[in-house]
Amino acid sequence: MKEVTFIRWNIEKWKQAEKMVEQADSLSPDELADAYMELTADLAFAQTHFPASRITIYLNNLASALHNRIYRNKREKWSRIVTYWTREVPLAMRDARRELLVSFIIFAVSALIGVVSATGDPDFVRLVLGNSYVDMTLNNIANGEPMAVYNGSSELPMFLGITLNNIMVSFNCFAMGLLTSFGTGYMLLNNGIMLGAFQTFFYQHGLLWESSLAIWLHGTLEIWAIIVAGAAGLALGNGWLFPGTYSRLESFKRGAKKGLKIVVGTIPVFVMAGFIEGFITRHTGLPDILRLGFILLSLSFILFYYIYLPDRKKHGSAET
Repeated sequence: MKEVTFIRWNIEKWKQAEKMVEQADSLSPDELADAYMELTADLAFAQTHFPASRITIYLNNLASALHNRIYRNKREKWSRIVTYWTREVPLAMRDARRELLVSFIIFAVSALIGVVSATGDPDFVRLVLGNSYVDMTLNNIANGEPMAVYNGSSELPMFLGITLNNIMVSFNCFAMGLLTSFGTGYMLLNNGIMLGAFQTFFYQHGLLWESSLAIWLHGTLEIWAIIVAGAAGLALGNGWLFPGTYSRLESFKRGAKKGLKIVVGTIPVFVMAGFIEGFITRHTGLPDILRLGFILLSLSFILFYYIYLPDRKKHGSAET
């Protein structure tokens, strides 16, 4: 069949398909599916007999437009909300396991720098945490309430404020990956040094055990979520810094998609950490064994969700 004849026989059908793209919201899924099947059949014929023709490009673009309208109108099942956190995030963490390890190492080394610096220079803590915070904490220590900072406001406002702030920190840590992996590394460095200096400050005042129980009651989830957000930022930065066999743009898109999925997955973790800090950490009179139990429970969740489950999901995908 000549190209002119092929066009003459099908041009009206293609014009109808163009109208269907514009009116897709008012058409039934069956109508759209039938039109898409006919269109792809014509596209296959054109690609076989007229591969370099403009009509082949036209049909390809029209089929793509119709495909996008069909799947844009497709409703996601409610189960997607569950599978996002039970399958998609663990699989993304599996793919980002190297970035997660690097993020953890950067944060751990930064915390060690904070410990060494605060030990060698008494004014380093004031430089990192600020004079007002240090003076307030010293007054709390003198009054016999070293952890009073955690009950300085009512529960709900504290919970909301802390949660929103931590989520913003995590997204900033991710977004800094736009400045290459070094931008995210800088964020991890700052947070790690602050944590190391903070803990050293209480150690120097003989309050290491009490401060650890209070800080890590919520900090186990909070700090880990920041490390995970750091992994997301590294995935974003590495995406365009080390494209590998992909084009730089395609590699960046893949890194951004993976990183965004990971950082969105940290939101429930930050919510739980904020809830603990706003409603539980303030009760410094709770038995040590109970607070230690909360910490171990949080650690167990981290090991299961971020270490064990991604590996299990990976093997499950491979078997499938």
